[in-house]
Amino acid sequence: MLIVDSHLDIAFNALDWNRDLTQSITSIRESEAGMARKGRGAGVVSFEELRRGGIGLIFATVHCRLASVGRRFAGVRTQDIAYAKAMGELAYYRRMEARGFLRQVRDRAGLDAHLAEWEREPETAPIGFVLSMEGADPIVGPEQAGEWWDQGLRIVSLVHYGVSSYAHGTQAPGGLTDRGGPMLDAVERAGMLLDVSHLAERAFWEALERFGGPVLATHNCCRALCDHDRQLDDDQIRALAARGGVIGAAFDDWMLSPLWDREAMDNTGITLQTVADHLDHVCQVTGSCRHAAIGTDLDGGYGREQAPADLRTIADVRKVAGILKGRGYGDADIAGVMHGNWVRLLRSAWSRHDDG
Repeated sequence: MLIVDSHLDIAFNALDWNRDLTQSITSIRESEAGMARKGRGAGVVSFEELRRGGIGLIFATVHCRLASVGRRFAGVRTQDIAYAKAMGELAYYRRMEARGFLRQVRDRAGLDAHLAEWEREPETAPIGFVLSMEGADPIVGPEQAGEWWDQGLRIVSLVHYGVSSYAHGTQAPGGLTDRGGPMLDAVERAGMLLDVSHLAERAFWEALERFGGPVLATHNCCRALCDHDRQLDDDQIRALAARGGVIGAAFDDWMLSPLWDREAMDNTGITLQTVADHLDHVCQVTGSCRHAAIGTDLDGGYGREQAPADLRTIADVRKVAGILKGRGYGDADIAGVMHGNWVRLLRSAWSRHDDG
């Protein structure tokens, strides 16, 4: 079954972690043997593993945040630097396109053509990617949103950890900044989707009130199951569903379960069943399977040690389908969670832009 993963930091892994994702996962791990940093030698993502798992379409990020107020969260000094860093990550994706590993998907026609080829030739078709920005600091002002659209940027979140140029985010309570509203207006005019991931709670509600375009949460879990401001509460889940939004379940242990032991790096008891708990919770809260999906954030600064204990590589994401089947989910609903809900959202958003 085709899988769509709505959050992968592919360029970050290549540029910041110096990983050659064209190599096998074994080779990547061996190249990092002896490195002390968390996640080193324990990566789960490579192009080969994506293909092996049937992950034919991803939302691939560019990302660079400003240093937050008080420097609690590290980052760069200026938006000019953030812009240049994100453009460097975009250059990596362009290079992977030239080598045939990736294919950028920009519109409905391109999406439909890619999915058709992936269905015919899954062994050889490039992995499709929709360009996403995690934290909007690389967009230096509203006037630059159109430039990024021309580069193929289709999904934008306003903030990562701390406070960005445009909003308060994870572990930094507050709303939109003075520049946040005009940026939302520019993103909407350009035709981009708004990713509410990492927005602080007040900023979440202010953004939904101001932004009239399509909304989604690319990598979020449920606060009812793991209590932290990074997760969505039930009111937020219902609000996204009311707007036709989709929520991608992250596979990061600290977002999945209070059992995660950060000091011991112990993921015992956190499994793909735990991921299914979050998917099921979204379905139960919204009364529908149309708003739950996959958004792993795998190798987002961590590796196997902070992922579900029964996940060896990203290819194991496909096992979620069988878990949902065992819980009584029907084939159509499982297909929706694994890929169909993201495909429907993109088609709807891009048809709306084309018609506009």
